[in-house]
Amino acid sequence: MPPARASAFSALLSRRCFPAANRIRPLVRAFCGAPTSLKDAAAGVAGSQDQSEKFGDVKARPDELDIAIVGGGMVGLAVACALSNMPLTKHLRVGIIDSNPALKSRNYLKKDGIPDSRVSTITPATMSFFRDIGAWEHVQQQRHAFFGKMQVWDYTGLGYTRYSARDVAKEYLGCVVENKVLCNSLLLRLQEENRDIEKMIYPTRLVSLALPSKSRQVPTSEATSSGYTSGELHRSNLVKLELSDGQTLYSKLVVGADGSKSNVRQAAGIKTTGWNYSQSAIICTVEHITENDCAWQRFLPSGPIALLPIGDNFSNIVWTMSPEESLRHKSMSPEDFVKSVNNALDFGYGPHPRSSSLDFYMEKLFSDVGSTAASTKECFEVPPKAIGVVSERMAFPLSLKHSHDYVSKRLALVGDAAHTVHPLAGQGVNLGFGDAATLAKVIVDGVSVGADFGDISLLKRYENDRKAANIAMAAVLDGFQKIYSVDFGPLNVLRAAAFHGAQYISPLKKNIISYAMGDTKWPLLL
Repeated sequence: MPPARASAFSALLSRRCFPAANRIRPLVRAFCGAPTSLKDAAAGVAGSQDQSEKFGDVKARPDELDIAIVGGGMVGLAVACALSNMPLTKHLRVGIIDSNPALKSRNYLKKDGIPDSRVSTITPATMSFFRDIGAWEHVQQQRHAFFGKMQVWDYTGLGYTRYSARDVAKEYLGCVVENKVLCNSLLLRLQEENRDIEKMIYPTRLVSLALPSKSRQVPTSEATSSGYTSGELHRSNLVKLELSDGQTLYSKLVVGADGSKSNVRQAAGIKTTGWNYSQSAIICTVEHITENDCAWQRFLPSGPIALLPIGDNFSNIVWTMSPEESLRHKSMSPEDFVKSVNNALDFGYGPHPRSSSLDFYMEKLFSDVGSTAASTKECFEVPPKAIGVVSERMAFPLSLKHSHDYVSKRLALVGDAAHTVHPLAGQGVNLGFGDAATLAKVIVDGVSVGADFGDISLLKRYENDRKAANIAMAAVLDGFQKIYSVDFGPLNVLRAAAFHGAQYISPLKKNIISYAMGDTKWPLLL
């Protein structure tokens, strides 16, 4: 991505997102809601997960939580799982608010069924996080597909790049896993740590949320003279959550993990910066004659198409195109759709890349620059043909969105509630898992020194760590989206040069791989 474009994007988001947080006006918002957090634990305090645990000097009531996670999707469950796995936080009272019936699933999903359309490409960094919290062993018992190779090219036929795990001395570049397998694995791990997991999950929706405000926080002197009880004074400093089943909960911290249209974010009055891409992604599962062990991505005039291995003879399709084209592809016959997919991944829109004298000179010129990457000498390959579409075809609009703030007093946003990015590199959920890991660590650090983990000064440590990394990735992906959305001769040549550079300049190739795998925090070009 051109440094000028990347820095311009970063500057735009930085101006909107990094100014010292304007004090967010505490308020109450009612809406038709979303899910919440975990339950069970107390750090440094002896004992039991009894409903009568103490909050400071005040006995906790059954409707009081330490942490309420709104949203029981992959990222929300990851926050809960991370907290329940750490000695200092495993006794915190955590609740997950989400009406999704899938949260009742507690068994391994069969490997011999048709893979679901909704998958995630998770990085080695995310796998490491799953191992740390004890969820990876459950993923291994269900369908998942490692891949150690990747090929990227565009429709002009002017260049291509091959990547291999061997380039960075690794076994694999990533792993494709169905979203339902990731959720199920996190739930199974939570169940191991919390036998009474049903009490942790609130199968309902958030209706309104009231953040602590000066009007609700009664000074001690006034409280004494006005006859306020210690319990009333204590609750004035908690977040109040009203649920669709009539329950009211109070929590020291609310974690908004309720997606890109986050009700928690709206209730907190946190603004966002972003734009729509005027593109939609169509996703589905296709079948091959033989097993696919490589990730493929071709940039087309309307957007990239990716073919991702998902195990056995199946692959997942993620195809970006105009909204009109997505509707047409979603409604066409299965036979026509398969023809369209094969055309897009083969000769459709343009020729295959061919070796030329430029390749010879590029390889010779850069052969002495660092140790040569293993994939440098690999030739272009044609992806395996699809023989059938075996799942529902789903389409969803694409956009970029970034929250100006990730935190306010007693509130933190994670995952899509804080940021959404273009799916062309499959990085969205990995950013969310990075949020989950960092927020859990910040909470643990706070508990270890007896700090209030809902205090904004502590939560800002989470925001400062994650916001910079997320903006950098958003800038890179937005730059790629814009560069490959223009069919212009001189720009096509520049793109071809970029492909050749990534193919033959080994240090550049290795940096790209390490950044995409989550091994390095910053891209080389930013």
